[in-house]
Amino acid sequence: MSKSFSKKEVADHKTEADGIYIIVDDGVYDVTKFIDEHPGGSKILKRMAGKDSTKQFWKYHGKNVLEKYGPKLKIGTVKEEAKL
Repeated sequence: MSKSFSKKEVADHKTEADGIYIIVDDGVYDVTKFIDEHPGGSKILKRMAGKDSTKQFWKYHGKNVLEKYGPKLKIGTVKEEAKL
């Protein structure tokens, strides 16, 4: 079963020591081990660490990228949060 993460929990994972998590759409991805393989370099993943990267992801990638790498990097989904 997939784990649910709050945006705060994802934001706490922004270093290699803590794990580098990003959000794309409603998925949470652990890109820590992928950082050196990323064709665009590690710098962009480190810059987006702990954040919602949806807009930037879709600006530079097609759905085939998510289909290829998503299954091995996805660790959960973003929890629905109450809007006040």
